[in-house]
Amino acid sequence: MAGTRPAMTLPIHRFARNARLPAAALFALSACDINNGPGTITDSNGAEPFREVAAEAGLAFRHFNGASGAWYQPEVFGPGVALLDYDNDGDLDIYLLQGSLLEPDEPADALLFPPPVDHWPGDRLFRNDLDAGGRLAFTDVTTDANLGHTGYGQGAATGDYDNDGDVDLYVTTYGSNVLYRNNGDGSFTDVTRQAGVDDPRWSTSAAFTDYDMDGDLDLFVANYVQFTVTGNKRCAGSDGQADYCGPEAYDAVPDRLFRNEGNGTFSDVTAEAGLTAAHGPGLGVTCADFDGDGRQDIYVANDGAENQLWMNRGAGRFENTALMSGTAINAYGKAEASMGVTAGDFDNDGDEDLFMTHLDRETNTLYLNDGSANFHDATDRFKLGRTSLPYTGFGAEWFDYDNDGDLDLFVANGAVKIEDDQRGDPYPYREKNQLIRNDGPDGFTDISAAAGPALALQEVSRGAAFGDIDNDGDIDIVVANNNGPVRLLRNAVTDSNHWVTVKLQGSRTNRDGLGARVALLRMGRAPLWRRVHADGSYLSANDPRVHFGLGDDTDVEGIVVVWPGGTSEVWRDIEVDTLRVLQQGSGEPWQADD
Repeated sequence: MAGTRPAMTLPIHRFARNARLPAAALFALSACDINNGPGTITDSNGAEPFREVAAEAGLAFRHFNGASGAWYQPEVFGPGVALLDYDNDGDLDIYLLQGSLLEPDEPADALLFPPPVDHWPGDRLFRNDLDAGGRLAFTDVTTDANLGHTGYGQGAATGDYDNDGDVDLYVTTYGSNVLYRNNGDGSFTDVTRQAGVDDPRWSTSAAFTDYDMDGDLDLFVANYVQFTVTGNKRCAGSDGQADYCGPEAYDAVPDRLFRNEGNGTFSDVTAEAGLTAAHGPGLGVTCADFDGDGRQDIYVANDGAENQLWMNRGAGRFENTALMSGTAINAYGKAEASMGVTAGDFDNDGDEDLFMTHLDRETNTLYLNDGSANFHDATDRFKLGRTSLPYTGFGAEWFDYDNDGDLDLFVANGAVKIEDDQRGDPYPYREKNQLIRNDGPDGFTDISAAAGPALALQEVSRGAAFGDIDNDGDIDIVVANNNGPVRLLRNAVTDSNHWVTVKLQGSRTNRDGLGARVALLRMGRAPLWRRVHADGSYLSANDPRVHFGLGDDTDVEGIVVVWPGGTSEVWRDIEVDTLRVLQQGSGEPWQADD
């Protein structure tokens, strides 16, 4: 456990499918949105925003998708990645999902790509051995931790489902899923059968959330389509040559909601919760209180079908309001190829807005919340349309990369259909990722082209997880590549912008306070609201600590926490550039008009 005092200040090391346009035309349109001019984006000390440091930090892992030329659909979708402090030492460890052979008897010489020599088969857990000087070093502890699931890995969700102070891990696969209970001694135990949370279908993203407000974490699991190896269909690209099928080739399967019974077991409450009223090819999931009623709602991104906004009506029931709320389809009345999704208050008005990633020749979509869970498509208004046209987006997150107080965006990109200009390449699905800066009322600017070598990599990116991996007060990114190496993008912005990070310890709610809303109060300015979450992005789990960028502001009045269940507390005397650990019940009572 971290500390014994109710609120603790820890010093943190600071160191430096629509009408198609030609690809060239699409990239030209994208370039129009990059208005920073030539050169490289740097901070006041000349640092580029991110450095790719996986190899030098010992994070050596390569994903294997098992492709044999049969064009099995799962080959092109994963993997995800999870950030979690599994050993409670104060820094983030990394869990990486691995693929396998969809036909176990496939001869090695029939594979398009050989499996990696190291780190295969099975998922991998890398322990973060961050030292006092801020040097990152990772150690593969998979065997010691009793992990290393060898199924066809897809994604992961993290949360302390048994409220014992240790983060647990749920792994989704094409096939049976796995719940690993953290034993608190550096090892995990597979408790899937006893807990009753398996789903043998093709599961994708998952999320822990306390939907019934009983103080423990329930589990939502998104499922994709009814693909089987024996029922594999042959599909073709625009040129008539073989390519991967889209979701329409197979029937979608329902998602699942498991209620935590508080005794180590879960019950499947999908039907009684009303979640069988609609289903689609689910890929992305995020949970948030979209209408401010104190209950956790669930948003599901469906691939090529209407998305779902499951509003929590209490008493264990949900209602899908996506169509009426404006989040089922885009402004042009089209269902898009929704993959990744992230919720956050990018415009600092106190409610959760939605951003979703889609196929190339579609645009990524920004749904703006009016505070009552009524949304409108504000993609073009905030200049997020043209910049996404050339790309197929997967993992994404609202996060403040430069600590200026505004939530920016990172999007992990990689094609699912053969790129015309890469035909003949061994794996012709490579794209660049994007860093998109929030410029306030002026909208967003794609600064990727000027953000240095880390953003110039052209790979097949899928999951992305976000968190302060080196504990220096800014957000780093782990990108999981399909059929390629993992990437660790270390935030290198070293200017004078300040920050505060908040870690919650619930005593009457779930241990990590997932679903809580946290506000940073500033003198003479509107508060900054963030929520505690590990879900979102695509197939991935994020750092549950809440991060606030402050710009040059050092005058912080306090931190407010609205806990799941509605009780509110405030803590004063907040020092900037520190991590605060806040224990439920140790603050002062707070009212909204205080």
